[in-house]
Amino acid sequence: MSHAAPSPVSGRDLRIDLLRGIALVMIFINHIPGNILEDYTSRNFGFSDAAEAFVLLSGISAGLAYAPWRSRRGGDSSAFRPWARALTLWWVQALVALSIYLLLAATAQMAGVAEMAAARNVAPMLEQPWDLLLPLLLMAYQFNCADILPLYVLFLLATPGLIFVGARWPLVLMAASAALWLAAGWNSVNLRTWPIDGSWFFNPLSWQLLFVAGLLTGLAKSRGAALLPVRWWAIVPAMAFLAFSAIWMLTPDLADRGYSSLWDLQQKLDTPDFITSFDKTYLAPIRVLHILALAYVLSAWPLLHRIANSRWSSALTAMGRNALPVFATGTVLGYVIQVIREIFLTPPIFDLALIAVGINLTLLAALMSERASKRRMRR
Repeated sequence: MSHAAPSPVSGRDLRIDLLRGIALVMIFINHIPGNILEDYTSRNFGFSDAAEAFVLLSGISAGLAYAPWRSRRGGDSSAFRPWARALTLWWVQALVALSIYLLLAATAQMAGVAEMAAARNVAPMLEQPWDLLLPLLLMAYQFNCADILPLYVLFLLATPGLIFVGARWPLVLMAASAALWLAAGWNSVNLRTWPIDGSWFFNPLSWQLLFVAGLLTGLAKSRGAALLPVRWWAIVPAMAFLAFSAIWMLTPDLADRGYSSLWDLQQKLDTPDFITSFDKTYLAPIRVLHILALAYVLSAWPLLHRIANSRWSSALTAMGRNALPVFATGTVLGYVIQVIREIFLTPPIFDLALIAVGINLTLLAALMSERASKRRMRR
């Protein structure tokens, strides 16, 4: 099958950076359970949350960054650049996990910390550090709220193959991805953890659907095209579904009736729970539908361009542009704040100060990373 030579587009789409920056802030807030701001993050206004947005946007960024026709270097080696990025993510994940372990090991005797460690799956590491060190480094054993990067490492390792297929036969790749997602959810197939028997919270076999959808979007965008054209007859039902999901989440009585109706439907159809649930591990269909509808509507919203290019959004776009240091810093700071709240039993209003400091520190990490990148480019 022949293809005309693509015409790569130039310039950075700040909408992607802005939305990823917003997702990172919400992930940071949601990783501090019980704080007074978590009721105002996206998961309270729809069926999906910031994690779905982050993975979808990561796929788009990968498609833009690693599109074969945008590579400035010739040869087959350029196709495997995602592997170098995966290696970077792996050692960052290792540093994050070891930092969390050292933090909780140093404070484990203080009030409330041991319970927090148990809830976050860190307690086994505190009890058997040498037995679990290798599994931790190999990402076979993971701490709660520090388990998104391992997912992205696996996706980046698969990216050269995904791009090879997606650049030539995008519909084939999307269909195969959807089939794998459906099979994993229908049959409850997941990767196992080791040596403590369990499963991944973010099932790669399920979450690859969003990464692949984002990857194909990025590949199309890098050629100056759109994976899905904007049509009013698609925008209107997408907006209606988003409005319905917000009303559902904000109206407890309606939500209770909705959950009951879905349960009755599942019993009547005799299908796996995955089909009618809101399960996050297997990425339930209703979560997929919501995040894709949200992405479609936002992509068609002209004002988003202006907002993303506004100086008022510069902090968020800087965070989205430097997602790795921001996410890594935010993950560790989230644990630090949890420890502070457990030890000192801080009042809820104090959450505002702690979270504000944490967000500003993640912004500082983004700015330092950006400054270092500019220095490397000048050499």
